[in-house]
Amino acid sequence: MSIKRMLIANRGEIAVRIIRAAKAMGIHTIQAHSEADVDMLAVRLADEAVCIGPAQAAQSYLDIEAVVAAAKATKADAVHPGYGFMAENAEFVRALDAAGITFVGPSADVIDRMGDKVAARQAAEAAGVPVVPGSKGRLDTVEDAVNVAAKLGYPVMIKAAAGGGGKGIRIADTEADLRKMAPQAQAEAKASFGDGGLYLERAINSPRHIEVQIMGDGTDAVHYFERECSMQRRRQKVWEEAGATCLDQETRAHLCDTAVALAKAVNYVGAGTLEYLYDSQTKEFFFIEMNTRIQVEHPVTEMLTDTDLVQEMIHVAGGGKLRKSQSDITRNGHAIEVRLNAEDPLMQFLPSPGKIGTLRVPEGEGIRFDHFLYEGYQVPPFYDSLLGKLIVHAENREAAIDLMISALNG
Repeated sequence: MSIKRMLIANRGEIAVRIIRAAKAMGIHTIQAHSEADVDMLAVRLADEAVCIGPAQAAQSYLDIEAVVAAAKATKADAVHPGYGFMAENAEFVRALDAAGITFVGPSADVIDRMGDKVAARQAAEAAGVPVVPGSKGRLDTVEDAVNVAAKLGYPVMIKAAAGGGGKGIRIADTEADLRKMAPQAQAEAKASFGDGGLYLERAINSPRHIEVQIMGDGTDAVHYFERECSMQRRRQKVWEEAGATCLDQETRAHLCDTAVALAKAVNYVGAGTLEYLYDSQTKEFFFIEMNTRIQVEHPVTEMLTDTDLVQEMIHVAGGGKLRKSQSDITRNGHAIEVRLNAEDPLMQFLPSPGKIGTLRVPEGEGIRFDHFLYEGYQVPPFYDSLLGKLIVHAENREAAIDLMISALNG
């Protein structure tokens, strides 16, 4: 079943990105928006728009009933969740399934399985993917964590069993640290994801953060090579590259093959990312988690492989098979992405919303700017501070860095 009418259940630059991809496919686009986002660029670009509630995300973008009702009212046959909000919410997918509406992404069962870090580790191990030594199951008490850490050896990384975005993560160098930090991590995880479950991993000194972009149609899967996202602030990525220059060809091939094996093992549908830690000294890599959605940094992979990943995930969501075999997917040059945020660097990078006075978008060969801005637009204070993403592509990393500097300088 091909998709004819699609509701975009997100906001900001990813909503604009999805609308443009869908329109190129001849799909009628419907933008869901809160009261605060009535003037958003995505609302202006979509074929139609529907308000789903007040500014507060809990009463609009995170309200399952409101989004499903909007999809029904506008006769949407599919919903694209973008990233964040309900992109990895299995209950949302089940509500859409019950309404006979296609979710552009994996099934609820796969989201449940791969969204829980413990279950994802177990699935990875079953598929033969190396994982960081850690707890074999979910840990619900501090004493459980202490017992596991004694076997793993310190330092250990404390992680939330559910969720992502750096929430609930701590590194404990001693048992005393663990006893202090585990309750903090539990509370943060509970507040962020409604689930205080934890698990532990052996902490790896000076790891590189590598992720592999995959696409599946429920039967087959392919990879679109890897990205490096080691440059992070508060465990959130700020600079992303494709590919990872720290990998040799043999390691790259093995890494990407394991990602495809896991995607096939869980009958994955849509775009997904498998995240790994890489030890450049030993050349070992370890699976840490899977993101069952399109990623913020997907444009660097698109530039590297000359592929529209959003169109591909819409295609397979509509029942289509993968349009490229692995041998059809090649990498060319190097791509870099930086995030541009509405933040005040003099106030500990706190969000700094306001009106866009003058907007100059960098242009030229190899330059791309994904954003949702226009002159006179009032950036609301209610949501993530991300304004846009500047992406460059050149023949090699050095040339890409030079192009990025030029683009940023205007």
